[in-house]
Amino acid sequence: MIPVSRPYLPDRKKLDAYLDGIYERNRLSNNGPLVQELTHRLEEFLGVEHLLLVGSGTLALQVAYRALGVSGNAGPPQANAITTPLTFVATASSLKWEGVEPVFGDVDGETWCLDPVSIAPRVTRDTPAVVPVHLFGNACDVEAIEQVAREHGLRVIYDGAHAFGVRYRGASLLSWGDAAAISFHATKAFHTVEGGAIVFRHKADLERARELINFGQSGPDRISAVGVNAKMSEFHAAMGLCVLDELEECLKPRREAWHAYETALRDCACMQRRQTGVENNSYVYFPVAFEDEPQMHFIRGTLEKANIQARRYFFPALDRVPELNTSRPFSERAGDLASRMLCLSMGSGAADTQRVLETLREVLVGSGGRRGSRQGTGELPGTTDPASQADGVP
Repeated sequence: MIPVSRPYLPDRKKLDAYLDGIYERNRLSNNGPLVQELTHRLEEFLGVEHLLLVGSGTLALQVAYRALGVSGNAGPPQANAITTPLTFVATASSLKWEGVEPVFGDVDGETWCLDPVSIAPRVTRDTPAVVPVHLFGNACDVEAIEQVAREHGLRVIYDGAHAFGVRYRGASLLSWGDAAAISFHATKAFHTVEGGAIVFRHKADLERARELINFGQSGPDRISAVGVNAKMSEFHAAMGLCVLDELEECLKPRREAWHAYETALRDCACMQRRQTGVENNSYVYFPVAFEDEPQMHFIRGTLEKANIQARRYFFPALDRVPELNTSRPFSERAGDLASRMLCLSMGSGAADTQRVLETLREVLVGSGGRRGSRQGTGELPGTTDPASQADGVP
């Protein structure tokens, strides 16, 4: 099976050298030397300040909410936060877990990120924050979002799970907002097996979060907040340091796959438009939106028959999940995109990428295709089996 994402494993000898050091020092956690080294190297590599390593990308979001007064004792009793329904479930479930009700806006039909126009109508006196997502590493309209936030006194906490290394107008995309949360899960190009980080705008927020991730302790004999254990271990930091050393080697097959898909599919499928000002790509996933849901099912089934995995990132749109939302109406553009989107295999090598493209060519009529009339999308030609397409079965 060609997986949708293949975790990168660095040179074993380099990893063993880091592990030998852990055994020699007998220090496994509590802001050890490898965690400190990785923190400094990531700040330098990303061009950011005030970076805090944590145990996962989800914890990064939750700690950011607490540190910035969106949840916990400092937050409104009936707090809500505006976010996008087109994202991984953790964006919204982390809010819910913190007692903050997610309120869903809609997405821009071309960039697929939270539409700034949908924020202001949803703001109430109980709304302390907006949580946009740099979806698939594409930048939100950060200037427009910051403007809305200033007008309504909102904190801005970006879910930047896919935005590692992405630069926007000459600086790290992660430097926008009051905080940006990153995921270092094994599915990402840069990873620590499990892990994440928060980049804060202000040092005071970083220091508050540093206490929160260590049970709320500000010293050996002092507890100053209700905290949690969200620290990164030395073993996870060791993996991160090894992967960072080999990041170009890790990115190369992902970059090649991304550009091969873009070249082959740009005229016969709907692809995400990169926000003006985005200078590079994180190459985490390659999303494609097909003409409709039945066609997506047919293509997915054909790929599966060829032993190729394609994932429905992100389905369903989260405003359709009863545990996360009970309000109406549903988002129109996010629901439409979620229903017909697939992510193709990344990072497995040139041969696997060619197998994916050859399989797609077998089911797509005409390699040239033509743009359709749907706003912000390109329509895909029909499949080789119209009956199967109509039934939505392979």
